Amino acid sequence: MLISLTWQRALVFDVIAWVLIGVGSGYWQAKRPLAALRTMGPFTRMGAREYGGARYRKWGRVHLWKDLIPDAGTWFGGLSKRKLPSVENGGRLRFIDECVRAERTHLALIGAIPLFVVWNSPSMFAGNVAFALVGNIPCWMIARYNRARLMNIAAKTSRLA
Repeated sequence: MLISLTWQRALVFDVIAWVLIGVGSGYWQAKRPLAALRTMGPFTRMGAREYGGARYRKWGRVHLWKDLIPDAGTWFGGLSKRKLPSVENGGRLRFIDECVRAERTHLALIGAIPLFVVWNSPSMFAGNVAFALVGNIPCWMIARYNRARLMNIAAKTSRLA
């Protein structure tokens, strides 16, 4: 801990920081052009074993609980991932882009974890790590699962609309 705070003040800082980082990351990703989402980086590149989503279906049982998680995709003018958009709205390619957007948003939140070591005691930091992982890994898994399934369908049909 670099800044010494009482646990109560640290908790207030934590709440404010998570809200600002979450809203900021979501807003920034929502305003990125769709073309920027098509460049895959090391964390968004789909592995050969992920296509079709079988890994997430078998090991994460994502298909059983994904509809229970709220979708914030419409915040800041984005697209809901509850259903496939129409061809006029970009179809499957747009949905894939929105899944990448969701993945990047949740990975950015996980990536913010080291910031919390600055003002938190070890136990408070551990709580923040748990919060970040429990709050973001399921959302990341849903986006990844949906994208893997759609990319598999696109590969089989060789069209994205």
